[in-house]
Amino acid sequence: MPVNEGKLDRMLRVIAGLVLIALVFVGPRTAWGWIGVVPLLTGLVGFCPLYTVLGLNTCPTKRD
Repeated sequence: MPVNEGKLDRMLRVIAGLVLIALVFVGPRTAWGWIGVVPLLTGLVGFCPLYTVLGLNTCPTKRD
């Protein structure tokens, strides 16, 4: 699978996902916190389908 997320992008996504999921258990306790599964999974996998659609890539490229 191609990777289109850089290290910082991936770390921020994982942190944001965990924070949003934590809101389900503490804080307002609404189901909206489960939206955090999306950034968590994309951060762990390193691939964001929306980046592909928009033509974005935060992963540094290797130069020859």
